[in-house]
Amino acid sequence: MACLHTLKQEIRTLEQIFPKNHDRFQIVSASVDELSCRFIGKNGKKYEIHANITETYPSVPPVWFADSEETSITNAVQILSNTEGLDNHVLHQVAILLRELCRLHAVPEPPDVAKLTFPNPQITNSRLSSGMEQMEDEGLDSEQDAEMADSDAEADDSDAEEDLGMEMDDGGRAKNEEMGVEHLATLERLRQNQRKDYLKGSVSGSVQATDRLMKELRDIFRSESFKSKMYEIELVNESLYEWNVRLMSVDPDSPLSHDLALLKEKEGKDAILLNMLFKDTYPFEPPFVRVVHPIISGGYVLVGGAICMELLTKQGWSSAYTVEAVIMQISATLVKGKARIQFGAPKVCSQGQYSLARAQQSFKSLVQIHEKNGWFTPPKEDG
Repeated sequence: MACLHTLKQEIRTLEQIFPKNHDRFQIVSASVDELSCRFIGKNGKKYEIHANITETYPSVPPVWFADSEETSITNAVQILSNTEGLDNHVLHQVAILLRELCRLHAVPEPPDVAKLTFPNPQITNSRLSSGMEQMEDEGLDSEQDAEMADSDAEADDSDAEEDLGMEMDDGGRAKNEEMGVEHLATLERLRQNQRKDYLKGSVSGSVQATDRLMKELRDIFRSESFKSKMYEIELVNESLYEWNVRLMSVDPDSPLSHDLALLKEKEGKDAILLNMLFKDTYPFEPPFVRVVHPIISGGYVLVGGAICMELLTKQGWSSAYTVEAVIMQISATLVKGKARIQFGAPKVCSQGQYSLARAQQSFKSLVQIHEKNGWFTPPKEDG
């Protein structure tokens, strides 16, 4: 990530221009990782919009997503994935977003949006002019002095921050210290692979999906649920677009928890293996999730291993959901549906019942049924 000092100046500027009591656009919360905003449309209707700021910023714009699925909101958000240069900076991103939202909702632009511009168009991507006013007040009148100030600020950022995308919280503590060395190495290896792919011109997926999945993986490595071994993550063939998730802990009072202990005793395996496939349209479409092992009855698990959950359909999905939230919801759904592991299942079942093709077919049929008849909350046990 480019100089953290300048990014923090951008964020402070946004918070000053669009405070929480602004009548059109509000910065609800902001950090060097995430930005949450609120747009107020006609008749006072409120829309929550979020941005993830990734390690590739500002060479790649933040990843934006909205809670609302209204076309006027999603169209405005999608425009932001096609910017370049200075327009990748959050100041310009918010200006573009707000102007488009006002146009689509036929409401007047707030005059404050004019403040979201750089006074010097020659400033390069690695620098940010939102702090120029402040520096001039401190006697840094010339561009040369401003460059020196930015250089000093960049020198304060550690080499590790530049090499590993390390970020600092408001207390100055390295957030990446919350991760194990092996997880930091995984993130760095993925970044290096991405750079090689870009150079070769063989990029898979989309920039938006890749950045969001990198953010998701980083957050998982920091999460308490992951650290407490409730689940484990493995990237299949080092791909961000296919994850194997080992669900190791469910409600200890459930029969499924007892079955997991028995599974370890009988087969030496102590987890429910889930497979998650992400499209390049993620996070605007849900991942496809299926059970790989063991064979399960109940728990809303369908033939082939697909899972009966409205959350995993286009209709029930929201781009605001995180991968960890999906994992935790699946764990709860299995328990709620009284899932049981099938020990000693017929050989033909264990060899042929769970496969990607069968899971996809059964899930497609399930969605068609529910589109006609509606979903139940919680869903009926038969999916």
